[in-house]
Amino acid sequence: MAVQGVSWARIMAPVAGGDADAGVLAAAAVLAAPFEAEVSAVYAPAGVADLMPWMGEGFMGGVQVTAVQSLKEAAAEGEAAARASCDALDYGRKAFVALTSPVWAALSMEGRLSDVVVFDDQTARGRGPLAESFQQVVADEQRPTLVARPGLSLDCVVVAWDGGKEASRAARTALPLLQKAAKTVILAAPASSARYFDPGRLRASSPSAA
Repeated sequence: MAVQGVSWARIMAPVAGGDADAGVLAAAAVLAAPFEAEVSAVYAPAGVADLMPWMGEGFMGGVQVTAVQSLKEAAAEGEAAARASCDALDYGRKAFVALTSPVWAALSMEGRLSDVVVFDDQTARGRGPLAESFQQVVADEQRPTLVARPGLSLDCVVVAWDGGKEASRAARTALPLLQKAAKTVILAAPASSARYFDPGRLRASSPSAA
């Protein structure tokens, strides 16, 4: 094994107070358990600042106040639902963080303090209230991100590797996960690539690789 003692300490799961929260938190717990890491449920509501672009000078004051109040009430309800999902998670090391405005700046900081960020597959497809958060974490912050689907487990992890810098960076970032997997399968086609690379070098980095 090429690397010893590599671990993860904090797995971040953005939540929105919806039906998808339970699945995202369960997936985060699957990743966190082998490391005894913390699962951090981060509630990211729509911020008041999101209303500003269409609240111009001609916007009526009473309507503006009502819109802002409605947004605050929705955020409070969402936070309560998200907190309930976190409380229901059967995992010992967990924490709940409710972000406040400016939400984007706070979400960025939470991502920087986490080893991995977990989203569900619908969010990754641009659907739901956290779609913009996904884009921010992946594109702007470039944080290690896992898109979780139902049935996530560490029984077998598959790595597609072409020897390039992007795939290699992703594989090295995921090394702690590969070392905890029961089995790791490396998919590579060096004979079909113009780039020379040896899958055996990556295999040496993960003791369970096949």
